[in-house]
Amino acid sequence: MTETLLAAKASSGLTFAQLASHLGLDEMCVAAMLYGQASASPQEAAKLCDLLGLGKDAVAFLTRYPIKGCLDPVVPTDPLIYRFYEIMQVYGLPMKDVIQEKFGDGIMSAIDFTLHVDKVEDPKGDRVKVVFCGKFLPYKKW
Repeated sequence: MTETLLAAKASSGLTFAQLASHLGLDEMCVAAMLYGQASASPQEAAKLCDLLGLGKDAVAFLTRYPIKGCLDPVVPTDPLIYRFYEIMQVYGLPMKDVIQEKFGDGIMSAIDFTLHVDKVEDPKGDRVKVVFCGKFLPYKKW
């Protein structure tokens, strides 16, 4: 179904940002829905499917509770996705230590979370700006 959703998006000529504007959501949220990594409300799914010319089977797919984070293979081979994997391999432990110095022992939520991607123009070549913003959740003691 993901392929059907993405093909419909491509043939619509609409960007993720344009779809998001129609839904009152962020473009990353809409992209996650189309990739089957986030669920839509029935109203959001119906509106999205109307924009993309899709039927009830797509609405049902978009409103289900997805199995998240199922990338195959485990080490991604797509060059752009692999770079994020590589970034975590190099900077994951340093990021963890810096976060824990600032907040204590805990994690950044991926549930109470936003993700934004921006283009930053630079004379030496445009840059990709990725901002993760997640609620800090301390580990509880019992």
